[in-house]
Amino acid sequence: MREYQTFKDFYPFYLSQHEDKQCRRLHFLGSGLVLLIGLNALITQNWMSLWALPAVGYGFAWMGHYFFEKNRPATFTYPIYSLMGDWVMFKDIILGRVKL
Repeated sequence: MREYQTFKDFYPFYLSQHEDKQCRRLHFLGSGLVLLIGLNALITQNWMSLWALPAVGYGFAWMGHYFFEKNRPATFTYPIYSLMGDWVMFKDIILGRVKL
């Protein structure tokens, strides 16, 4: 298994683990819901709702890997780079660089 020294080197690998459009859609949905839950917590000051963030964010992503991509999420091997990849891919989807 390759050890990545930089996120720039890791991101192409990350994208290769998200080739299935349903997996990418679930990642995008989960990340979007994480943003909405976080924003709602700030507005309502309901800080207990923040406990839902990992379940929502990782839950949708891991369903995508299990049911569609049929691979092991990179989170288990590269937790920090994988989390960074989630948000960079989210941004790249919004900018049209990665297709849904």
